[in-house]
Amino acid sequence: MTPEENFSQLGLTLPPAPGAKAVYKPLLIDGKHCYVSGHGPYLNDGTTIKGKVGKDLNDDEAKQAAQQVGLAILATLKAGLGSLNKIKRVIKVLGMVNGIADYENHPYVINGCSELFANVWGPDNGIGVRSAVGMGSLPGNIAVEIEALFELE
Repeated sequence: MTPEENFSQLGLTLPPAPGAKAVYKPLLIDGKHCYVSGHGPYLNDGTTIKGKVGKDLNDDEAKQAAQQVGLAILATLKAGLGSLNKIKRVIKVLGMVNGIADYENHPYVINGCSELFANVWGPDNGIGVRSAVGMGSLPGNIAVEIEALFELE
C-alpha cells in the first residue's frame, strides 16, 4: 500500500497546514531531502495544545499532542509536495517536550509522532533516527514541538 492509502486507513484528519509564524519556511527541499521546520500540535480549528507536560498534561495527553504535531507535519508535506507518496522515508525526527523540570518520559511522548510516521510509511521507511528532549519552555506554551527530515522518492 502507498503512504496515502496507509494514512487513509488510519481514519485520522489532517489539520490545515500551518504557515510560518516567524522568519522561516515550513518546508524546504534540497536535492533528495525535505526538511520540515518545527511544528506544534495544531488542531483542526487552528488552535494548539498548550501546557507543561507533568503539570497541565499527563503522559498520554502529551503523546496525543505529539501525534497531532505529526499530523500537522503531514499536512505541510501534502501542501508542499502534493502527496505523501513523494516521501521515500523518514530520516530524522527531533521532538521537544515542554515538560516540568524533573520530567523524564520524553521518548514516550514523542512516540505519538513516531508511531504515526511508522503507520504511514511502514516500519522500514517510517522509522528513522530520533532525539526526544525536554525544554524549559516552547513558543506559545505549546506542549510539544517536532521537526523532521525526509528523503524524497
